[in-house]
Amino acid sequence: MNKLKQRWGISSNWQILIILIVFGLTGSSSLFVTRPVLEFIGLSRMNFSPEFLWGGISYHAIKLLMIFPVYQILLVAYGWIFGQFRFFWQFEKNMLSRLGFAKILK
Repeated sequence: MNKLKQRWGISSNWQILIILIVFGLTGSSSLFVTRPVLEFIGLSRMNFSPEFLWGGISYHAIKLLMIFPVYQILLVAYGWIFGQFRFFWQFEKNMLSRLGFAKILK
């Protein structure tokens, strides 16, 4: 537990619990939010041919690509709601810079 506190730069077990709750809520919520967003822009599962293999694969590929930005936004939002905005904003910047978006962040 102490290694995790040092690595994340936090001081209490309470913060670890809050951070883990935020990660759990964000993962679950991003899946629930993505479907209505896709349907709003006209990309429901029914639009892709169910009998054609590539229809299902392309729908799920688009859904996975859509989950990524939704997850990023929800992570910072839930972090703010739970009072851990600084941690999650720093976490977000580190993650995006590792993925190659460092130029956008500066």
